Amino acid sequence: IGTRSDATTHTRRTMNALRIASRLATPRVASAMRSNTAPAVSTFQQKLQLSTSPALHELGSVDHGYDDDRVDRVAEPERRAFTYLLASGARFAYASTARVLLIRFVGSMSASADVLALASAEFDLNDVKEGQTITVKWRGKPIFIRNRSEKEVATEAAVPMAHLRDQETDDDRTEQAKWIIVLGICTHLGCVPLNNSGDFGGWFCPCHGSHYDVSGRIRKGPAPLNLEVPPYKFIGDNKIRIG
Repeated sequence: IGTRSDATTHTRRTMNALRIASRLATPRVASAMRSNTAPAVSTFQQKLQLSTSPALHELGSVDHGYDDDRVDRVAEPERRAFTYLLASGARFAYASTARVLLIRFVGSMSASADVLALASAEFDLNDVKEGQTITVKWRGKPIFIRNRSEKEVATEAAVPMAHLRDQETDDDRTEQAKWIIVLGICTHLGCVPLNNSGDFGGWFCPCHGSHYDVSGRIRKGPAPLNLEVPPYKFIGDNKIRIG
């Protein structure tokens, strides 16, 4: 029993000695590890910084095509001038083509020569006697031209506006008092009225009974408006241009 107790005591002393030795050795080992690790960390950081900014040759193509084909603006100024000339020529050609196409497009929308020829017409009125009405054609439409007497002019000028459905004075419808020029199409349904007819001595539409006076104004019947006055002007004493 005595031998077992001595062995147990010896074992305990040995364990206590190892514990004390490990406690004393721990700070020295930690400081040694720090001193050995610090240079390795700084070296790794330096390598990391270098790796983030690689050299140009590390990113270029393997065959160095970029360096071989690039234009040096200082060593080769003629190639730069050629490039600018080529680009300017292409832009000029593009602008010229667009201009030609635009001109042709606008030209196709304008009226042709034969249409322009029909846009206006000239008429000589020397053979139209007083009180006579003639019918001419302008743009395929009938035009009534009447040489009115002084009595007819005075009668139309004296008509009160309250008696008119489409109120217009006689002066507003004429350039020269004795000549009344109107479009020969009834404003009701487009019929052609008869000359020197109706209750007011001007024009009468037999289709639905519209009566116009010698100034071409609607006085009776279903027509809502006066006979239209076409655009015209006198280019002589007895010569007019319509259109």
